Amino acid sequence: MTLEEVLIQKPTERAQCTGQALEEVLVSAKDNDSLTVGVYECAKVMNLDPDSVSFCVLAMDEEFECDIALQIHFTLIQSFCFDNDISIVRVSDMQRLAEIVGDKAEQLEDTHCVLITNPAEGSWEDPALEKLHLFCEESRRLNDWVPEISLPER
Repeated sequence: MTLEEVLIQKPTERAQCTGQALEEVLVSAKDNDSLTVGVYECAKVMNLDPDSVSFCVLAMDEEFECDIALQIHFTLIQSFCFDNDISIVRVSDMQRLAEIVGDKAEQLEDTHCVLITNPAEGSWEDPALEKLHLFCEESRRLNDWVPEISLPER
């Protein structure tokens, strides 16, 4: 195997691991009531208590690619995350994200933005979240400011 093949293969393996880590973190945060789902709900949390936000996930699918209002919201959310040292990633499968963060009983209409927050009384620790923070830090060093992660299929 050549060096070029190793360099090409490694990001793919890393992306698969980070996809699994993201799913683990989302499930864990959901169980700990540490998720905020929806663009407007996330904006409220960021405005009221930005220090409680630990991680941000932006989701886009083909249906909303041309939605200018959503793109403006994404730009503002990204800027806020950069200014407040909040790790941020993008996923392209909004339906899969909705399956992970939603309940079977409720249909989530707006899963374009998901925040992972730390509860006020004490923060929960998750090794997968630390892995995601390191992935984002490494991506920023490579000038990939909002890396895209593929969520694992069911």
